[in-house]
Amino acid sequence: MPRSWRPSAAMATLRQRAAIIVALRAYFDGQGVCEVSTPVLSPYATTEPTLVNLTLESPFEPARRWYMRTSPEAAMKRLLASGSGDIYQLGPVFRADERGRRHLTEFTLLEWYRLGFGLHDLMDDVEGALRAAGLSRAITRVRYGDLFATHFGVQPHGLPTARLAELVARQPAELALADLDDRPLLFDCLYACVLEPALRAAGAVFLYDFPVELRAYARLCGSAPMVAARFELIIDGVELANGYHEVVDADEQARCFADDNALRLKRGLPTVPPDQRWLAALAAGMPLCAGVALGIERLLMTLGLGEPINAVTSFAHELDDTDASEN
Repeated sequence: MPRSWRPSAAMATLRQRAAIIVALRAYFDGQGVCEVSTPVLSPYATTEPTLVNLTLESPFEPARRWYMRTSPEAAMKRLLASGSGDIYQLGPVFRADERGRRHLTEFTLLEWYRLGFGLHDLMDDVEGALRAAGLSRAITRVRYGDLFATHFGVQPHGLPTARLAELVARQPAELALADLDDRPLLFDCLYACVLEPALRAAGAVFLYDFPVELRAYARLCGSAPMVAARFELIIDGVELANGYHEVVDADEQARCFADDNALRLKRGLPTVPPDQRWLAALAAGMPLCAGVALGIERLLMTLGLGEPINAVTSFAHELDDTDASEN
């Protein structure tokens, strides 16, 4: 039998959650941004080495698998390439390896794209949406390189791998010998050990202009090719949003996918075939834009609706709350 049939959040919290979502939708409506809905299932898994899809067997071809989306990004970019204009989506996404006080296997993501926007335009837009949701805190803007230099005395962009590994060796992080040339992992270790605690004391911050090793699918800055046009919104040390000046060139995106798979191999993970429909959409012509994804449950926690994350969603971790014998 289930341990409890009751919701994990109080009904008053769920009503507040609904009101905040209404306010967010009103903000985008006022900005002329169209709400869209795209499939939760995809024939393509994510290539990102730090994410794991939930998978389903296809009822039509048992040898094939379907993947529950970690983000609606691929489908939304196909809409952008088809002439959708500015769009947003609010809905469930799934991460097979995420669970904890601030993580859910299934959570609600707000993702949107604005045509012609640069990185700072999009940060302004995020602030506008958060004001509509009820966040009144001031948000400062800090370059990743400046934060890194403050704490380590050097700029991160183009820093030799041996120097990065030396900085990590001073931290309470245990890495295998094979990890010492994994530049993204080294940056992640330094972030977790030093930069994140510093940001926890800094309040609400847009951290932007990331090292190229942490670019994900952000464009590189033309005048500074070791810098990626990416930001994260971090409040009290917790990441709420992740935004990019988007890659719109199919060849460049294909190189990003190839870099993902090269890193997967280095980390002993299986490679993943890239999403060919995504690449075809870019090849057909996608407009210049910037896009951002924001976790709704983490926003609600920041707004004071409750903590841990279970307290702001109706039924958390349902798959782990049932005896194996129950049908």
